[in-house]
Amino acid sequence: MRLRSLLFVPGDRPDRMEKALGSGADALILDLEDSVTTARKPEAREAVRSFLAHRQPVNILVRVNPLRSPFLDVDLKALEGVHTDAIMLPKAEGAASIRAIAGRSGLPILPIATETPAAIFQLGSYGEVAQRLIGLTWGAEDLPAAMGASAAREPDGHYTAPLETVRALALFGAHAARVPAIETVYPAFRDSDGLAAYAGRGARDGFTGMMAIHPDQVAIINTAFTPSQSDVAAARAIVAAFAAQPSAGALAVDGQMVDAPHLAQARRLLARAGETA
Repeated sequence: MRLRSLLFVPGDRPDRMEKALGSGADALILDLEDSVTTARKPEAREAVRSFLAHRQPVNILVRVNPLRSPFLDVDLKALEGVHTDAIMLPKAEGAASIRAIAGRSGLPILPIATETPAAIFQLGSYGEVAQRLIGLTWGAEDLPAAMGASAAREPDGHYTAPLETVRALALFGAHAARVPAIETVYPAFRDSDGLAAYAGRGARDGFTGMMAIHPDQVAIINTAFTPSQSDVAAARAIVAAFAAQPSAGALAVDGQMVDAPHLAQARRLLARAGETA
């Protein structure tokens, strides 16, 4: 499942679901949680179910309500008999949460893994349930609220020190579990330059995709998480060099010394580009 861009769509807005199909996003996240009020949740479930009654041309995830919510079982019931590629589980707290929801749904899962203080201490456990996951993502809004923090970001837009730590731990947790690491949303949806810089940083740091809250963000995100032609060419050269000299521990490629970590990185980049190394 290719997951460069994942676009949130409120579950009670079927008109936006149809429009989102043309956004270019690799996946849509139909939301039954935060963007839908309690009063409108029944309407949202019906709208999502109706939309999913027909196979859609992009990957579809549904963000259900959290494990401790009284709405979860009703959400899962609404997904029975229609095609859903995966569910997004908010407020996940490690492998135990994945096992708990796996007992209620057989769908693959994308957990939001950093929304409670307890969740931070479980980020290393997702490898135990990696076969149930399509990736791992994080959020920067619920956790500060849970802690009573006044902000997640500095005045210049950068994360505060605690949130930078959480972002890094989520990234490490995904790679430790060997599942795709999905960067969180960039809320200033009219700030294209800021989004491009943020998404570029995510790709540089090891995230393989990113969530979006507005269709205009999708193209920028796709560009950031698609390897450039020059990067692909460089990766091909490294793989070819080691294929020609399989017993070598280190080689010179284009004037640079490369070794096993560079080869592994090149193979990952080619996989992201859809090539087999």
